[in-house]
Amino acid sequence: MEAAQESANSESKSSAGDKYETGRAMAQIERDRYAHQLDVALAVEQELTRINSEKEYTVVQPGSLVTTNRGMFFISISAGKLNIDGKDVFAISPASPIGSALAGRRAGETVLFNKLVYEILSVA
Repeated sequence: MEAAQESANSESKSSAGDKYETGRAMAQIERDRYAHQLDVALAVEQELTRINSEKEYTVVQPGSLVTTNRGMFFISISAGKLNIDGKDVFAISPASPIGSALAGRRAGETVLFNKLVYEILSVA
């Protein structure tokens, strides 16, 4: 962000007319894009700090690891498929469609999602 701002500030006038303003505008757009990326990263970091990895969970909620007949899900942030100790685990947001379907459930319960039955084998 600082480099983009410096670029915008150091853009000098030229005899080409609008070239100066265009260069400054492009640098400002780049700086704004970086600022947005930083905001998103900080929000994700904040979500992760709310998760208590030491807690034992019995109900599906943020921080829980859910084992189903169709895979394992870590309710946290949307980070996709992770390989942990040789096992595939899907890090999903509680606000995602599957996260919402699993929310509040316990081991032994089933969830119908996308015409598939997910049997919750364990919640940890």
